[in-house]
Amino acid sequence: MKKEEQDKMTHAIIGCAMEVHNILGNGFQEVVYQRALAVEMKIRHINYQREFEMPLFYKNVDVGQRRVDFLIANEISVEIKAIINLEDVHLAQAINYLEAYHLQTGLLINFGAKSLQFKRLYNKKFF
Repeated sequence: MKKEEQDKMTHAIIGCAMEVHNILGNGFQEVVYQRALAVEMKIRHINYQREFEMPLFYKNVDVGQRRVDFLIANEISVEIKAIINLEDVHLAQAINYLEAYHLQTGLLINFGAKSLQFKRLYNKKFF
């Protein structure tokens, strides 16, 4: 998928997240938002895998597994939070996942604030 297509897809995912936040507001646990976002993406025909397990490698040795909240079209990771404010550690974690999984683009979405917070993330190895 080209960067323009990924940007269009992330825009659609953000739209889904905004709809979920408009209806539910803030204050629920992360899993509630994850389930609601899955419903909204299904309604909008966005191809996703939820809680997708991906292996992590260190020098070509499998050192464990990590679950990404959503993997969209096998190319875009979506990490969800339900906290008061996103912090640098959350951003760093999401960027590390992009690099570890060799993905170009990701989203970090926080439903816990009064207004929806989101960050588009790009793997610098691709751009």
